[in-house]
Amino acid sequence: MLVTELPPYRVRDMPSASGATLGLMRDLISRAVTAVNASSGLIINTFDALETDELASLRRGLAVPVFDIGPLHVHSPAASSSLLRQDRGCLDWLDARGPASVLYVSFGSLASMSAADLVETAWGIANSGRPFLWVLRPGLVRGAPPSQPPPLPDGFHAETRGRGTVVSWAPQEEVLAHPAVGAFWTHCGWNSTLEGVCAGVPMLCRPCFGDQMGNARYVDHVWRTGLALHGELERGKVEAAISTMMGAGGPGTALRGRARELCRRAAECMAKAGSSDLNVDKLVNHIMSLTARRCQ
Repeated sequence: MLVTELPPYRVRDMPSASGATLGLMRDLISRAVTAVNASSGLIINTFDALETDELASLRRGLAVPVFDIGPLHVHSPAASSSLLRQDRGCLDWLDARGPASVLYVSFGSLASMSAADLVETAWGIANSGRPFLWVLRPGLVRGAPPSQPPPLPDGFHAETRGRGTVVSWAPQEEVLAHPAVGAFWTHCGWNSTLEGVCAGVPMLCRPCFGDQMGNARYVDHVWRTGLALHGELERGKVEAAISTMMGAGGPGTALRGRARELCRRAAECMAKAGSSDLNVDKLVNHIMSLTARRCQ
């Protein structure tokens, strides 16, 4: 069911809450809206070509200036705020793989899954026959020991030996930029979504909570640069989605083409005199004007 006030969202794409949590979420959103309206401006980590209509709607509805200066991760060298140690050896592993042949799988630093979903994910990846780089961080599986990566199902390593590698954490921006990576299975956190967009790779979306469902909706339905996996995971569904996204011809070719085009448009926005570049200058001038007024 579509949310008529917020297209293209469906009801299931909206953050959910109930009981006491519902009140907390309502208060959080109310405070955020109040803070924006009381501010001197709104800085957003996005870019015009990605959300043209949404940014125009924001500017119509707000009395403060809006500065879309993203994607912010492009402004500075890749760095990780995670306490987990990056396994940079995976980059050497990628060097030995063919162009656009590898599925990169990472569900971020906070998202979690059930043990049953891990099993279906593992066998879906194995049965796809595709090379893969999978980030299995400690704490990913609910109920498993939080200090170590979750165990994979019996037989998985034997089935995929020589075809895939599993690490606890990876230098994601560098991985996504590697020519061997052909698709990105993500939880659709906003940072990861933007990194996937800027890398020009199609995304397989498995959102977990918060804004991730809405982000996946945009990837799947609006930008059409990926596919969304909803509901209970089943290995056959996982295998089919991977095959569709990475296969030669058919829908996969169209997904990859649109992903590359969106990557090109992101680069244009970040380039000299692009929309994000110009908005950085506007933001600096705006801050300077505020400072000058306060010093008068």
